Amino acid sequence: MGNNALLTGTHFINGDDACAEGGIAAGCKFFAGYPITPATEVAEWMSRRLPQVGGIYIQMEDELASMAAVIGASCTGARSMTSTSGPGFSLMMENIGLAVMLEIPCVIVNIMRGGPSTGLPTLVGQQDVMQARWGSHGDYEIIALSPSSPQESFDLTVDAFNLADTYRVPVMILSDEIVGHMNEKVVIPEPEEIKIVARKKPEQGPGDFAPFFPDDDGIPPMVHAGEGYHIHATGLTHDEHGYPLINSEAQERLVQRLVNKIRKNSEKIVRTEEYYLDDAEVIIVSYGCSARTAFDVVETARAKGIKAGLLRLVTIWPFAEKKVKSLAARKNVRAFVVAEINHGQIVYEVERCVEGKAETVLAGLMGGRIFEPGELFEVVREAAG
Repeated sequence: MGNNALLTGTHFINGDDACAEGGIAAGCKFFAGYPITPATEVAEWMSRRLPQVGGIYIQMEDELASMAAVIGASCTGARSMTSTSGPGFSLMMENIGLAVMLEIPCVIVNIMRGGPSTGLPTLVGQQDVMQARWGSHGDYEIIALSPSSPQESFDLTVDAFNLADTYRVPVMILSDEIVGHMNEKVVIPEPEEIKIVARKKPEQGPGDFAPFFPDDDGIPPMVHAGEGYHIHATGLTHDEHGYPLINSEAQERLVQRLVNKIRKNSEKIVRTEEYYLDDAEVIIVSYGCSARTAFDVVETARAKGIKAGLLRLVTIWPFAEKKVKSLAARKNVRAFVVAEINHGQIVYEVERCVEGKAETVLAGLMGGRIFEPGELFEVVREAAG
């Protein structure tokens, strides 16, 4: 049935359901997952919808197996995804590292809740941000997007699949319980209005093909199982043909390329939204549900004569380093207030990029609730002096 089975039009649905339908719109044909609050609705929606579009839904025995199945399905050419929350995200980390090493495009949705451990299964948190970047062992780069509404949950999931296929990398949707369970209007466009980026295929035939030999952009073309090419895949450090090569030279060459294919394209990948930044003296940096409160606080601050602005991170990883550095270089900027529901994670990236040119202040919550506008305003007021 393909994209013709899209639920086009205007809907009133939550962020989890919108995220799942975004996967369908992007051409996802395989989902493997395990139920976990507050991400279960993503899996439930996929269990109903994938059979309608000729796809496959599998409930696996755990999150380790879910991630392994997603990797395998992607190797056959199917756009593949999974969803989870904190504890399940932790269990996926080893196979996320395998996907990075094998350069397997896939989408991982994490509807964040309060942790650590079982923590707050039904309540909000934004505590998996650094785990998304550094959770698996070794040096690597990934892409992580942060929706602030159900509409963005749909839109960014489509974008996530395109980014995954463009850069041959796992892409994460870092949503949160508030956005995941929030019901709002979501407009699903017609199939012809949805941009789909195809995976890059090799120009040479099977006899001359090295599956991990990159093009000039640092990204190898990808072939799929059953297309007649010989492929050897291993999580070990490997050469361009995929065979283990255990020495420092091979490690330097491979890992540097895995990192650089994201870092050298970061300006194409990074997305932010800016509000009232032209003359801002205090800049709130935020993402996800916290950015919604931050926008209201900026409006209030402006009404009270405080020149506040908002930098909303749509892309969390790679980090908007260049943007923060350019804002910090402005003489009028006094402080950056980082609003996030954790004990301090993105605040350290902001502090690093500000380089002491302005004050960096954490407005943090430990999880379980969102920011009250008044309490965030008080942090902004104090930072404004």
